[in-house]
Amino acid sequence: MTDIRTLGEFIVEKQSDFPHASGELSSLLGSIKLAAKIVNREINKAGLADITGSVGAENIQGEEQQKLDLYANDKFKAALEARDQVCGIASEEEDLAVSFKRQLNRDAKYVVLMDPLDGSSNIDVNVSVGTIFSIYRRISPVGSPAIDADFLQPGHRQVAAGYVIYGSSTMLVYTTGNGVHGFTYDPSLGVFCLSHENMQIPVDGNIYSINEGNYIRFPLGVKKYIKYCQEYVPQDNRPYTSRYIGSLVADFHRNLLKGGIYLYPSTANYPNGKLRLLYECNPMALLIEQAGGRATDGQQRILDLVPTELHQRVPFFVGSTNMVNKVEAFLHEIDE
Repeated sequence: MTDIRTLGEFIVEKQSDFPHASGELSSLLGSIKLAAKIVNREINKAGLADITGSVGAENIQGEEQQKLDLYANDKFKAALEARDQVCGIASEEEDLAVSFKRQLNRDAKYVVLMDPLDGSSNIDVNVSVGTIFSIYRRISPVGSPAIDADFLQPGHRQVAAGYVIYGSSTMLVYTTGNGVHGFTYDPSLGVFCLSHENMQIPVDGNIYSINEGNYIRFPLGVKKYIKYCQEYVPQDNRPYTSRYIGSLVADFHRNLLKGGIYLYPSTANYPNGKLRLLYECNPMALLIEQAGGRATDGQQRILDLVPTELHQRVPFFVGSTNMVNKVEAFLHEIDE
């Protein structure tokens, strides 16, 4: 029988990758693991308990908040504050960054940015959703309150990032800059077990993920890329297959395993794109690069972008290297 390694055991095993962390990063990931289990339990009650639907309010991005958005936000924030490794958090569901008040928290080295429940509008129709998280070392003095500059760091400074996908099975996927590893939740044991070690995205794929309902609003280079994907050219193994779930985590996870590209370009309604740099694009970019793929805004590497505001939006192209290279070539061709 193959030995089962739990997430906790694996994190401890890999602690030597971060001798400067003294176990703190491991404990922080343990907080995320705990909150994910609580949120997973509530998601599995959808349809049985009064936890679905809108709360009748909008977040700072003008998006309608779902009950589970706020529930997940509260649970992850509480789990991170309860331990002493995090001095503050920034969330898609919070207008401003939150600096924890306890001195033990202010003595912590890390900040966490998160999208507590990506794709939450899909809960009502039983479609996979997820949690995305990003971890940085603070740049403000230890012992003081967290400040905005702690959160406004370029993505290449992330010390860890990952996501939890709540689907037919629940998985936690993360990287600390030393490969991408996936853990599947075993509800009978209440633990995440290593199921996908050192995940690698194929250099090419045949899946493209984009909301083609917005086609008329896309930049010309993206329109040309979509047509390229749809053309029948036997030697290139095309046409490609269009697969779009509407939850970034779900689309990303499928493409990571099978090979493909996810596209959320600028549109007439969202000239700067719609996805958030800090809560969605940066963590997914770190994961995809660690898995051998690429992430770009169409012009430059996502992880090199310097954020200027907490809820900054950017266009996002992420996935198999050859596919990202191709869409970039179309975009550059139009610009020239």
